[in-house]
Amino acid sequence: MFEKVQAILAKQLRIADPAKITPESLIQKDLGADSLDILQLLMKIEDDYGITIPDEELKGFNTVGDVVAFLEKQQ
Repeated sequence: MFEKVQAILAKQLRIADPAKITPESLIQKDLGADSLDILQLLMKIEDDYGITIPDEELKGFNTVGDVVAFLEKQQ
């Protein structure tokens, strides 16, 4: 699961070395994502996994690991 989220983020944020993305990486601060990047990421995840991410869950997505943990709970 982490590798899939890592690959999506690397592609979307144009990060040449996906290995720089860790579960502890802060999506905005460490990876440089802005609000539009985050929205696009969440739309991609929703499409790929056929889920809807409730707005109240979005507030808890600070790190890559937060997103992975949410997806793991959905399966």
